[in-house]
Amino acid sequence: MSQFVLPKLDYELNALAPVLSEEAMQYHYGKHHQTYINTLNTLIKGTQFEAESLREIIKTSQGAIFNNAAQAYNHAFFWKCLTPNGGGAPTGELLEAIEKKWGTFDGFREAFTAAAVGNFGSGWTWLVKRLDGELDIYSTSNAGTPLTEHMKPILTIDVWEHAYYVDYRNNRAAFVKAFFDKLVNWDFAQRRYAGEPCDCSCKPEGGCCCGSSCGCAG
Repeated sequence: MSQFVLPKLDYELNALAPVLSEEAMQYHYGKHHQTYINTLNTLIKGTQFEAESLREIIKTSQGAIFNNAAQAYNHAFFWKCLTPNGGGAPTGELLEAIEKKWGTFDGFREAFTAAAVGNFGSGWTWLVKRLDGELDIYSTSNAGTPLTEHMKPILTIDVWEHAYYVDYRNNRAAFVKAFFDKLVNWDFAQRRYAGEPCDCSCKPEGGCCCGSSCGCAG
């Protein structure tokens, strides 16, 4: 079984500058994310997890294996949520669903920002699609992921300090504002909402990280 690998970005390390500097990306993507991948490969060697997909590992493991598998997935998904010259607002069905839930896009942005800034300690804040089809804002701590709660991730922001400290120091609110203003890849989020698989396998052969029958791909 092939090992998990650091997934290739859709942009160069300096492409998000000055919103996220090349130095920040070198540490976050090149060191933090790579370490989760390396540690996961070491931990699963010789175990039943070695033959499983990333989502299968996340659903059935605990402790260090879960933490590193979930962080490998969360980061791979996060990079897809960013794009050079991003930001603004979504369009089409995703915007309609957001307006149905929060009244306006600005109402959603305010609620998501409050959740992300108020997410205590280290973690992630997500826009998710629940099993009933409703959108929701969901915050997780540490390596937590919506995949374990049968929710489909649509968009996420990493609010671990390593995600923003190089460029924003301890000002998480400024990072979240910059995320909405200049980084969000709404095209990716719209495709996710429409049902496109996440393609965050962390495997050289690619494919959905969640497996063919995963909830996040549906």
